Amino acid sequence: MTDSDKLTQFLRSQAKSAGQQYEEARRAFREAREEASPGDNGDPPTARIVCRRHAEQREVGIDQTGRPDCFEAGHPDCEGCAEDVRAGRIETW
Repeated sequence: MTDSDKLTQFLRSQAKSAGQQYEEARRAFREAREEASPGDNGDPPTARIVCRRHAEQREVGIDQTGRPDCFEAGHPDCEGCAEDVRAGRIETW
């Protein structure tokens, strides 16, 4: 086996290991998020967002439809923020 073959084999094994670790972490995160679903304590869920419209960081409540309390229908920044909340790109708790 040449040095090039050994290097190739090593890189493949490392890439496979990294992929397995990534999938394990991803699965664990998904399971933890499902176990601690928003609003379990009876309170409406909240999210810490960076408001696109007002360029400020704040904590807001999230309604049943996945929209922040400050949501304004028809405003493109608010629509994008609500879409991110519903898609899970913004973590709620």
